[in-house]
Amino acid sequence: MKSESSEETIRRILASYNLGQKLRQLRLKKKVGLVDLGKHTGLSASMLSQLENGKLVPTLPTLARIAMVFDVSLDHFFSSKRNEAMFSIVRRDERIRFPERADAVNPSFFFECLAFSAQNKGLQAYLAEFPKPSARDGYEHQHDGAEFLHLLEGALAIRVTGQEYELEAGDSVYFDGSEPHSYRGTSRKPAKAVVITTPPRL
Repeated sequence: MKSESSEETIRRILASYNLGQKLRQLRLKKKVGLVDLGKHTGLSASMLSQLENGKLVPTLPTLARIAMVFDVSLDHFFSSKRNEAMFSIVRRDERIRFPERADAVNPSFFFECLAFSAQNKGLQAYLAEFPKPSARDGYEHQHDGAEFLHLLEGALAIRVTGQEYELEAGDSVYFDGSEPHSYRGTSRKPAKAVVITTPPRL
């Protein structure tokens, strides 16, 4: 029987985790294209495709970056356990700031994932920052589930199904995330808010 090299052993062990398949399933679930994911991670669409197909093995820094983009922990790729106690801490300096879209020239908001290290979350939590006012409206988008926003600082205009509402620090709003909505900072200093989204009810 031919003995395998250390590199072959490592590849065999990593292959058992089906990293490429998990990456592809996660990307499709989040409805993110290879090109957009590449803009966020600094990887080419071709390389990401090879990772998904198992032709390349991702380094830990690469996998960590992908995990943060998708707001999941590294455990998502390496662990199959589902009965562990749910407890996760994210330190302030561990977060990464992302624009609303990877290709946005003047983003209407930036966000940081507040619980990216937690596994099997029942909600998504973000710290959002809305730049000072611009002449254009914010990027209109929609997603499954509900959304809750609590404004910490500044002033913010939120448009939901064509109707605009003004929020001041201390105000909160809860709405159906599947309805088209957008944000626009309206104060001189950037507005900041905690945003929570939940999956749709079954």
